[in-house]
Amino acid sequence: MNVNSERSQSLWMATAPEHRAQPLVTNERADVVVVGSGIAGLSVAYELCREEQSVIVVDRGALARGMTARTSAHLASVLDDFYHELIRLRGLEEARHYLHSQVRALDRVEQIQASENIECDFRRLDGYLFAASDEDVSILEREIDACHGLGFSGVAWDRLPGTGDGGEHRCLRFPEQGRFHPLKYLDGLIRCIERDGGRLYAETPVVSVEEKGGETIVRTRQGHEIRARAAVIATNSPINDWIAIHTKQAPYRTYVVAGRVPSGSVVDALYWDTLDPYHYVRLQPSGAEHAWLIVGGEDHKTGQADDQPERIARLTQWAKARFPRMGDPEYAWSGQVMEPVDYLAYIGRNPGNDNIFVVTGDSGEGLSNGVAGSLILRDLILGRDNAWTDVYQPNRISIGAAGEYISENLTMPANLAEHLTGGELSSLDELKPGDGGLFRRGTAKLAAYRDTGGELHIRSATCTHAGCVVHWNGFERCWDCPCHGSHFSVDGEPLNAPAFKPLAAADE
Repeated sequence: MNVNSERSQSLWMATAPEHRAQPLVTNERADVVVVGSGIAGLSVAYELCREEQSVIVVDRGALARGMTARTSAHLASVLDDFYHELIRLRGLEEARHYLHSQVRALDRVEQIQASENIECDFRRLDGYLFAASDEDVSILEREIDACHGLGFSGVAWDRLPGTGDGGEHRCLRFPEQGRFHPLKYLDGLIRCIERDGGRLYAETPVVSVEEKGGETIVRTRQGHEIRARAAVIATNSPINDWIAIHTKQAPYRTYVVAGRVPSGSVVDALYWDTLDPYHYVRLQPSGAEHAWLIVGGEDHKTGQADDQPERIARLTQWAKARFPRMGDPEYAWSGQVMEPVDYLAYIGRNPGNDNIFVVTGDSGEGLSNGVAGSLILRDLILGRDNAWTDVYQPNRISIGAAGEYISENLTMPANLAEHLTGGELSSLDELKPGDGGLFRRGTAKLAAYRDTGGELHIRSATCTHAGCVVHWNGFERCWDCPCHGSHFSVDGEPLNAPAFKPLAAADE
């Protein structure tokens, strides 16, 4: 069980078959074990299989149905936090290395889908960054100067292709960006991994990862072990670490809608504005008559809002104002991104380990970061040099991001204080079918949900990762942890890392 079990369904889930795989039922050995089967995990597995390494991939739920299935699927070397901000914080050289890694990631996707004949609707196209207001034009001016200073010389001033709202919008055009159908691409990677001898197991929750006696040992909830030379943790947020990385990134929910537009009515490109949180737009082809217009935004910190219908409505209103030929959304879904305090992902050796590796901190570049991560981790595991290693080093400390670090980490003490407060409900009778809420029973804070048949589901409200209080997410009908991004089903089963233990029973 993973976030595939949450209530909403993405366009990608609806238009790609689910890959059926069996759970792990014996102890096994491999050169490398990969935990997580999203873009990062499967890309790592693919690269290592091509190097004739024996690889095992395990996922707590269905293969390729984690957060990658909930993306908007922009393949971009554009930095959503802006290159001029990255240069200010990390310097010109590190920003240049980051840019090169992202460009190489897009190139690698293009190479793989072509050489492996993966039909995933891949296309190179332009990306357009436009100012949300006249005041934001200065952001574009700083960004084009930064890009040119990094050698991203193709970035140029342009006019936003006609969106139908009658406006003229000055913008930056970024060439050689890309888009694809993420689940069709992952299905192709799975086929290649299996062809090359990789072993993939679904419905196999991992409960521990450790180094011992010169090898890594991954243990599953069913009681089986996988022993390997190295382990890669690619679970959106790491399950193997309690604090080292989790204090340096924060979870955010983001929302996406998809509606039909007549084919040819919108220029096939990637679009972003300068708002915070920003909007992001792309097309997905769907035959001769229409395409899907995919629009995302309305982000908030995980577990700190339960007004999702209003957010979806605002997102739809914004989209239709700029793309008037868009029909009513037929799909609406949410995903989660991990926002690092200094803008860049954490990819490399887990702090304190020799042969346990992580890839996390995806931010708005989860797809390209996942692929770049596969190239970095491939080289680290095989003992090769990689020019991008230091840029993504998980144990880094960015002094310039101290303010962001402090701000994001205020969530945990504020949340832990909720253990001492009353509940949202004075009585379980207040719960309507389909609703969830917190209430207090003696010293315990409990999470209660009443299903559509009227049955109550009551669990402890204490997240099993770091003890924070979970909050109800009515849109996805799950419990979200505001501290580090764990999600739980109404019956307490973990759906998303870092938690891997269920919410305790109400009487425990």
